[in-house]
Amino acid sequence: MAASPDSVTPNKGGFRTWLNKRLPVDEFMESQLTGYFAPKNFNIWYFFGSLALMVFVIQILSGIFLTMHYKPSEAMAFDSVEYIMREVEWGWLIRYMHSTGASFFFIVVYLHMFRALMYGSYREPRELLWIFGMLLYLALMAEAFMGYVLPWGNMSYWGAQVIVNLFGTIPAIGPAIVEWIRGDYGIADSTLNRFFALHVIAVPFAIAFLVLMHLVALRQTGSNNPDGIEIKAKLNEQGKPVDGIPFHPYYTVKDVVGVGVFLLFFCGVLFFVPTFGGLFLEKPNFEPANALSTPDHIAPVWYFTAFYAMLRAVPDQQMGALLMLLAIVVLFFLPWLDKSPVKSIRYKGWMSKLALTLFAISFVVLSYLGLQPAEGIYVVLTRIFTALYFAFFILMPVYTKLETCQAPPERVTYHA
Repeated sequence: MAASPDSVTPNKGGFRTWLNKRLPVDEFMESQLTGYFAPKNFNIWYFFGSLALMVFVIQILSGIFLTMHYKPSEAMAFDSVEYIMREVEWGWLIRYMHSTGASFFFIVVYLHMFRALMYGSYREPRELLWIFGMLLYLALMAEAFMGYVLPWGNMSYWGAQVIVNLFGTIPAIGPAIVEWIRGDYGIADSTLNRFFALHVIAVPFAIAFLVLMHLVALRQTGSNNPDGIEIKAKLNEQGKPVDGIPFHPYYTVKDVVGVGVFLLFFCGVLFFVPTFGGLFLEKPNFEPANALSTPDHIAPVWYFTAFYAMLRAVPDQQMGALLMLLAIVVLFFLPWLDKSPVKSIRYKGWMSKLALTLFAISFVVLSYLGLQPAEGIYVVLTRIFTALYFAFFILMPVYTKLETCQAPPERVTYHA
C-alpha cells in the first residue's frame, strides 16, 4: 500500500533547510554580515558604534532586574533602591552596572559622534543616517534624565526641579507643559510614576526603533571610512567593492577585541570606583529627596553639564534655555553647513582642523564648567567656550569654502 503524500516527512537538508524555508536566516546573514562589504581601512574609531549597541543591551538586561524590586512611589522609591543595594542578592552589582552603563553609554556615543565629525560621516549620501543618529541621541538624553530621577535621591529631586522648570520658559504654554510633565503641581508621586513608565517602556522602544532605522540607513548607503571616499564607486567583476571586505568574519572578530578592551575599563570602574568620585553618582543622591534641603551645588549628571553650562551662561533664564536648545538643534543641520569639497579631516585644510580641535576642547571644558558654581571666573570662561562652541557651526560654511584642501586618494589607504 503506497503512503499518502501527507504521511511522508521529508528530511532532506535537515533542520537548517527547514528553518530557512520558514525564516530567511541565511538570507539575512548574507545581506547583513557576510555579504555586506565594509571599507578595509577601518581604524579604532569604528569600534564605538558596536560598543554603543552592546551597552544598550547591558542597560536593558540590568534594567529588567532592577524593575523587579524598584517601587515607583514618592514614599518608597529611595528605600526600594536601598533594598536592592543591601538585601537583594547581587543587587548592588546590578544597580552599579546600570548606573555605570549609563555613563559609559554616553562616553561611547560621544566618541562615535566625534568620529563622524572627523571623517565626514554626516555628509552626502548619509544625511538621513546622521539625522537618525541625532534623534537617537535626543531619545538617549530623555531616557537618561528620567532614569536619573527614579532613585529619588536629593540631587535627583532638585535636578528634576531645574530641568522640568526649563519648559516653563516657553512663552504662553510653558506653565501648562510643566504641569503636564510633572502630573502635579510639584515633582511628586505622579512624576515618578510617569517617568518610570516612560523610562522602562516607551523610550526604550523608541531607542530600539531608531537604532534599527540607523542600521537600515547605514546598510543602504554603506559605511564611511577614514579617507571619506565611496568604496561603491569601484567594483570588481563580481560587483563587489575592490576596497571592501565582508563585515563577517573580519570586523565581527575585530569588534570582539574592542569589546574585550571595553569590558576591562567597564569592569574596572564597576568593581572599584562605581561612583567615579561623585561624577557617575553624586554624594547627595545617597540621601533621600528632601524638598526642604537643597544640595550645596545643583548640577545634572556629567553628560548633560556642557549644555547646563550654556544655560547658566546667560542671566536671562528664557534666553539660556533657548541657547541650550540651539546647541543641540544646530547639530541636525551639520550636513548642510559643511561646504568642503572633501569629507575627511585628513584632507581638509588647517582651518577645519583648528575648528574641530577648538570645538572638542570647548565641549570638554563646558562639561567641566557645568559642574562648577555659576560665579566669578567660571561664568566668564563659560561664555567664552560657549562662543567657541557655536562658532564651529556658524563659521563652518565660511572656513570650509575658503580653505585649501588636499585631493583625496582614488583608493582607500591603510595606516597601521
